[in-house]
Amino acid sequence: MAVNYGSRRTVVGAHYGTRDWLAQRVTAVVMALFTLVVLAQVLFTRGPVDYYAWAGIFHPQWMKMLTFATIVGLLYHVWVGMRDVLMDYVKPVGIRLVLQILVLVWLVGCAGWAIQVLWRV
Repeated sequence: MAVNYGSRRTVVGAHYGTRDWLAQRVTAVVMALFTLVVLAQVLFTRGPVDYYAWAGIFHPQWMKMLTFATIVGLLYHVWVGMRDVLMDYVKPVGIRLVLQILVLVWLVGCAGWAIQVLWRV
């Protein structure tokens, strides 16, 4: 004889809670580190901060790699946040799927544009 205590609960969702929480914190730290590095570069640049000074900040390979990591982190940060918002507030599955696809297309386009701009320098 099986005894069930409490109400029957239907378990739904993707169960990404801890992983998403940690991903958002790690990507936020990467973005904060990038912001501090760029701010230090701008503050300690001698002379006016014109196009050539700005391009000089992003010319070294380590800065390009840090910028690339920040772009990837930012895109993942946005995806996790938007996916969670859409899962929480858009109940019709078809509309949610369309919106998630639109967000992904937009983020891939932004990634391509950002990388193109970065490697022009």
